[in-house]
Amino acid sequence: MLRRLQLLILASMTVAVTAHSQTISVPAHHLFVWTGDPAKTGNNFVVVVDANPTSSTYGRLVTSVATDQRSARAHHTEYEMPASGMLFANDHDANRTIIMDLRNPQQPRQAGSFGSLAGYSMPHSFARLPNGNVLATFQYPDHAGHMVMGARTGGLVEIDDSGRVVRSSSNADPAFADEGLLPYGLAVLPNIDRVIVTNSPMGDDFLLTSNTYQLFRLSDLKLLGTYRLDPGPRLNGHVSPEEPRIGPDGAAYIQTLSCGIQRVTGMEGPSPTATLVYQFPGSWCGVPTIVGHYLVQSVPSIHGYVVLDIADGARPVEVSRLVINDRYSPHWTGWDGSSRRLVITPGQSGDRMYLLKLDEDSGALTIDETFRGEDGQPGFSFAERAWPHGWTGAGQPHGAVFSR
Repeated sequence: MLRRLQLLILASMTVAVTAHSQTISVPAHHLFVWTGDPAKTGNNFVVVVDANPTSSTYGRLVTSVATDQRSARAHHTEYEMPASGMLFANDHDANRTIIMDLRNPQQPRQAGSFGSLAGYSMPHSFARLPNGNVLATFQYPDHAGHMVMGARTGGLVEIDDSGRVVRSSSNADPAFADEGLLPYGLAVLPNIDRVIVTNSPMGDDFLLTSNTYQLFRLSDLKLLGTYRLDPGPRLNGHVSPEEPRIGPDGAAYIQTLSCGIQRVTGMEGPSPTATLVYQFPGSWCGVPTIVGHYLVQSVPSIHGYVVLDIADGARPVEVSRLVINDRYSPHWTGWDGSSRRLVITPGQSGDRMYLLKLDEDSGALTIDETFRGEDGQPGFSFAERAWPHGWTGAGQPHGAVFSR
């Protein structure tokens, strides 16, 4: 009897300790936002926000840290946090990429940087390879640290976490010598030994005639071919292809600046095919995200986001849309598999960043009303404030990435 009583007491103590631990232990989860000064007088900086929905400070500013790069155009980061915690973030117009060490969210720091590499300048997008290195698109050849004006081609560069070049490859194709082949976005398909790259200028050069994508062999970065996209019934659904994403069917879905969605199949063979499967209203559509069989697209003409069901990739169906407000300029999207939230950043300085909930059964999008900044309103404001790193001003957010 005594032995049984001792066991019951021990069990009750264990439950109490476990329950107490669950009460006081809130696992850390953060959102890192690459931010610039729109006035171009301050430096680019990283904002750290509490992104744990169970935290009492969910949505609040944790800290910020400045880099040594004066703001020109704080632009793309990687789309997901790499396992190493070393995140690449570029200032496109400055031709400079900062390598941020984000392993300690309370004390983020600049670990390195690079400009032109391997004879190429103006990097745009970054994708992690299976070996942990970064593969980056560079829009132009390099001359003394600057892009070559009037150049029509660029290249791919593999880079390690210290900013060292591992290998590189030109994207020049003699069959398209009179067109602009300016690498923009990319997606890596290791299962079929491929990299798909879109060609689209950051400036106005070749904008209206940019309608191609290219396939490279991942194992040696050999260019396999340059291919045209499908103009579709409006005859403009192929203009300026930007962000490729790999769908659940293995096809690449490419968003174009003319708000088309191009579906590329047959990438493993000699004759890939691109088909315009959907076109949103308006133009200037931004960064898309695929979650399961849903594609979430920022659509400026509706000041919000549209969700497509791509379970049948050849025939996508709109299942929902979310208008933020009549002034919102949507651009970036990024998914967090941990909290099951989507981050969206605005195209305007001083505006709000929101987290969205995606109903993974219906595809419905809603604003997460519990994600609130210091002003108590839904979302996080980049309006003028005194930031922890010692600068006062309104921020211009762009890339946003969740911690692992």
